Order: sequence, then structure tokens, then C-alpha cells
Amino acid sequence: MDVGVIGVGAMGRNHVRVYSEMKGVDTVYVYDPVSASAERSREFATICKSLQELLGQVDAVSICVPTRYHFETAKKVIDTGINCLIEKPITLKAAEGVQLLKLIEGKDLVVGVGHIERFNPIVAEMTKIASRPDYVSIKRHNPTSSRITDASVVEDLMIHDIDIAFNVLFKGECDYKIFSAGSANVCEALAVFPGCVVSISASRLSSKKFRTFYVESEDFTAEGDFMTQEVYIYRKPGKYGMENERYMQENIIEKVLVNKVEPLKVELKTFLDCVKNEKSFPVTPEEGLKNLQICEIIKQGLQIKKP
Repeated sequence: MDVGVIGVGAMGRNHVRVYSEMKGVDTVYVYDPVSASAERSREFATICKSLQELLGQVDAVSICVPTRYHFETAKKVIDTGINCLIEKPITLKAAEGVQLLKLIEGKDLVVGVGHIERFNPIVAEMTKIASRPDYVSIKRHNPTSSRITDASVVEDLMIHDIDIAFNVLFKGECDYKIFSAGSANVCEALAVFPGCVVSISASRLSSKKFRTFYVESEDFTAEGDFMTQEVYIYRKPGKYGMENERYMQENIIEKVLVNKVEPLKVELKTFLDCVKNEKSFPVTPEEGLKNLQICEIIKQGLQIKKP
């Protein structure tokens, strides 16, 4: 299978690298209007001079252009009849996402959205451990980056955890309320479901990078780390006591055996398997649009300075 990558910035180069290492991929083609960006992928791929040239060579593509170009690029790819994986968010605005879904409707194509954390093994493990938690806290804090210039912290970082909360933990549920506060670079959101509170925070101002997934239920607490791909379960204490006038308790701590992987490799392999077998990609355009719509609700509570 011949594949292409449109947009060869930081994320696009990772797609090129992974595709070039995959069995079943013959030639990787790249196109970027910034020729210097495309040249950095020459070691792994064949460079195309135009988008039309690339689309004439491939069976499937990754769309890794800046978010503001997602809609127009995806439209050209879909109109050409090429299967595509669109990096998150699906489009810049939810209204564009609605239009995109109309373009996809009735077409025999695989179109997915690249929410990479869906393929992080701790998500499946945490979901199995706490199928219906009482409390969830997901934190995703990064140092400042100049890489993203056309999206707030909500679409840039928080959207990963919005996808986990609304399309994994509480998939299909419509009874919830959302509260939010913050700015373009720091945001705290609270989603209240029947019997559960989900706290999601994201920042692009942190001096320390951390990405954690924490759940509480009546009988246990579970904690996962997206980066180390480690999961721990803390059981209720089996023994209370007092020693040297201090209260003591014994907890049971379990470390879950997690098969560590590179989520992008799993994501792209899944995408090509879906193309080969004509199956729907796990993160559908409908889910990608829902994530973006929730982002827009959350952003209503933020104080963002207009340029």
C-alpha cells in the first residue's frame, strides 16, 4: 500500500517515520507547501511538488496540516476518493466539521480522526478497572510551545481528554452539565454526569510536563500516567491502628501489567488495517465533531484576549 502525509511539521514527520517502518507500506509520499519542511522527510519518503501529485499516487493519507487548513485539505482528499486520517481536531470550527460530515456521507471511504491517546494502553486498562467511577481527574500540562498558533489549550491539549471522557468512559451518554474557567493557555473544566464528576485540566504554561489519569470508586482508587504508561490500583485499607501516637493504615497497592507501546504506531497500523479491510476507524468523524463541539462549549467559560 502506498501512503501519503500532507503537512510535514513536527507531527507530520512522526507520521512519515512510523509509516516508513511499517510492514505493508510500499512508498511514503509527502507534500508540504513549505519546501524546507518537506525536505526534512527525504530520508524516509518521496517528495511531491503538489497535493494533486500526491493524491494521484496513494491509497491513504494522513492530514497533518495546521488546524485552520483541515477542512479545505480534507475536502480535496475526500473529493478525490482517498481514505484519510485527519489529525485532531477534525476542523478548526464545529460548523466546518458539520460540513465535512455531509461530504463524507454516502462515500465508501475510511475517514478517521487522530486522537492518539485513544490508542494509549492505559486508557483501556483504566476503563476496565473503573467501568463506572464516582470521580475522574485527568490532567495534561505542558511547557509553553510555539508549535501551535491557531488553537487554544482546549483544542490543543484538553481535547484528548474530552475524547476519553465523552467517547470512552461515558460513551453515548447525553445527560451531563459542563462548567469551565481559564484562559487561552490554562483551562479547568468540570463535566457532571449522573453519579460522577469529571475534572479535566490543561495548561501550556507548566514548568513540568505531566499527563495523569485518576479515578475514584467506593472500593478503590486507580492512577495512570500517559507518558510512562503505568497504572496503579489502591485498595481500601485492611488495617487501621495507632503507633507512637500516630494513626497508621495499611493499603493494598497493585501495579497493573501494561503492554507499553508507541500510541502513534498503534493508531497508524489500525488506520491502514481499516483501509485494507474496509472497516470504520475507531475514532469516527462523528466523535471528532462531538469533541470539537464540547471544546466550543468549554471555551465559552474562558477569558481569551482577541487579537
